[in-house]
Amino acid sequence: MHGGMKRMTRGWQEDKDWSDQFIPEIKKILGLHLITVAPIEEDQKRNTDLITLNLGAIRVGCRVRHVYGETGINYLERYGGEFTIRLKRPTGQPTELSKIMAGWGDYFFYGFGEDKKLHKWTLSIYDVFRRWYSMQLDKGNNPGIRKSNADGSSDLIAFRFAVFPDDFIYAESITRQPEIIDEYLLSQEIARLER
Repeated sequence: MHGGMKRMTRGWQEDKDWSDQFIPEIKKILGLHLITVAPIEEDQKRNTDLITLNLGAIRVGCRVRHVYGETGINYLERYGGEFTIRLKRPTGQPTELSKIMAGWGDYFFYGFGEDKKLHKWTLSIYDVFRRWYSMQLDKGNNPGIRKSNADGSSDLIAFRFAVFPDDFIYAESITRQPEIIDEYLLSQEIARLER
């Protein structure tokens, strides 16, 4: 859905149906990063070859954005160094930010996809996000950039990965490199000046 086709206002179910097409690929990625070979004593004493990193439930919030916007803009190029968290929907339903800050979720999978394929993804740790976000609020800062979807379906807060502590990102498909971040910042400044 790019190349000038305008998307209709979507609700929660439509967003979920679209992003759910990536669940099989996301599950493979999470398996690679959250399941490990068990220590030898686990194998010898407890019949365990593979083990998860946590004994309890591991909760992973997943968000996949379109690679292209409704006018053909390449969102991956423009926003690849950012992630968004839904702040509110017109329905008033609880959204990601309130649930995250209430302590729900362990990991955050954020990616860009199109045509049933993920193009870039990042797996982050919610506890690091919660600490950082709370610290920013305690300092009187208003972290992130508030944005509204053009279709009116929700309000979001955009954050740059580069502003978070190093332990925020647990795994990613493309390693962050300073020159990529610098190019991103330069492109943002050029876009701001062209407005």
